[in-house]
Amino acid sequence: MLAAPIAPTLIRMAWPNMLMMLAQSSTGLVETWFLAKLGTNVLAGVAVVVPVLMLMQNMSQGAMGGGISSAVARALGAGDASLVDRLPRHAVAMNAALGIVFSAVLVSIARPLFALLGARGAALDAATTYGHVLFAGLVFMWIMNALASVIRGTGNMMVPGVVICGGAVLLIPLSPCLIFGIGPAPRLGVAGGAYALVAYYAAGTAILAWYCVSGRNAARLMRGSFEWATLRNILTVGGLACVNPILTNALIAATTAAVGAHAGTAALAGYATGARLEYLLMPIAFGLGAPMVALVGANIGAGQIDRARNIALTGGMIAFAISEAIGVAAALWPHAWLRLFGGDERLLETGTLYLHIVGPFYGFFALGFSLYFASQGAGRLVWPLTAGALRLALFAGVGSLVLAITSSLTVFFAIGACAMTLYGACVTWSVASGRWLPPRMRPARGAPATIGSAGEGEEIR
Repeated sequence: MLAAPIAPTLIRMAWPNMLMMLAQSSTGLVETWFLAKLGTNVLAGVAVVVPVLMLMQNMSQGAMGGGISSAVARALGAGDASLVDRLPRHAVAMNAALGIVFSAVLVSIARPLFALLGARGAALDAATTYGHVLFAGLVFMWIMNALASVIRGTGNMMVPGVVICGGAVLLIPLSPCLIFGIGPAPRLGVAGGAYALVAYYAAGTAILAWYCVSGRNAARLMRGSFEWATLRNILTVGGLACVNPILTNALIAATTAAVGAHAGTAALAGYATGARLEYLLMPIAFGLGAPMVALVGANIGAGQIDRARNIALTGGMIAFAISEAIGVAAALWPHAWLRLFGGDERLLETGTLYLHIVGPFYGFFALGFSLYFASQGAGRLVWPLTAGALRLALFAGVGSLVLAITSSLTVFFAIGACAMTLYGACVTWSVASGRWLPPRMRPARGAPATIGSAGEGEEIR
């Protein structure tokens, strides 16, 4: 991680992680495809649950998970073996506690929350049924992602990839069995999809826990005491990083509600289906971003600042190229995506308009999102969070106001495209200019880019 050529190392570490994330996201898409067979109301109901589920996924995996991976990587880079072995149990305990808290809160407020997000009538009933089951099992998602993040922090992307991809393969036949009642399985309807996801998270938790306890991982899960100094190594990055998925998913939720209020349930389903393709960019960005957390963190820990920046920019450009190709393809052939989830005329019209306008700018979202993970490795998140807040204010704030005044979805989506471009450009500038690091860590012009390593308890904000 400290000396090998950057691009080959990054690609070698990224592909299993990217495959894992695509498999994990695809499970939700496949399940949505099955649930769409139950009707447009069910599809619209599930659409308002997705932003909340993705918020939990991104917080447990991308935010707190990034903090966990960053802490493990920096400890390995600094050669602190004792800290490396203390971090896993702190990570698991912290994520388990957060999962229990979020589960209790979301179950209690599910119905009014989904109504606020735009669900009405039968769609609200479907969202509530699906959400209650899914939220009750959130603790398994949080623990599974903590364990996967510990493993990724050591530079091992293969084991989490194999476990999560294997679970996804098993989930695909399980979902229709529980939804439609195939064979001995009872017909559970929309709740069956949620039960299948909970089973998937529980199985992944058990396997990854065994791997960390067995001693096969460089950071071992062992019994021991808990102390604030070790927990702070995670929370310094992970706690602040939780703001980013809140911004990202609040944007999707707010804009979905705006479209639903303006154009009705079918248009809401169409926009949510089109925008869900954006969620597929997150696995690509995370697939590259998780190795970037480990690589940047290890190089920051070893004092190799220039190499850390080059890793970030290289990974960001790869994420941009892949996602831009997906966005352009979606803009050219939108029905190839939208018809997977329904044939309602209003659904297709709204989804097509969104993909035509916003799709060509998807590369900027993936660029900014991947560099957010690199910033986690560096331990400084000011610029990615600022850029995310600007995007939220422009699209959800200004865009929703303009939609209310003009009733034009075309203008609304054009503002979304501008906000996406601004987000990617802002984060890229912060990394390229060196602003992503505190002033004391920026090398002077003409001076070697080396600093003392960041040891236990040192906060990098």
